[in-house]
Amino acid sequence: MNKVETMVEGYWLPETSPLFTDEQKLLLKEKLQNKINADGFLLVKSQVHRTQLANKQEVIKKMNALVNKSLVKPRPRKATRPSKAAKEKRIEEKKKTGSIKEGRKKISREQW
Repeated sequence: MNKVETMVEGYWLPETSPLFTDEQKLLLKEKLQNKINADGFLLVKSQVHRTQLANKQEVIKKMNALVNKSLVKPRPRKATRPSKAAKEKRIEEKKKTGSIKEGRKKISREQW
């Protein structure tokens, strides 16, 4: 484990950033709410490397990745329905499985 002296904490205040629109700032605040502290700062830590400089670069990388990932809007899901062939195939599979299970039952004397 590395010593505490090499750990780096990166703070960034997204509210005052001129790089993003108000809509993007709201999106950042919503998506990164677990990483933003009570003062509104985005906090990222790193202590994986042996040098402070390498940890600083790691913090910058992590912060950029977090911001980029949180700004991507997911595409809305298109509702689809199964085709007729898919429904028929599903029912055939169910009948096949049912018949296999039916064959596992014990045979009574009346069925002989």
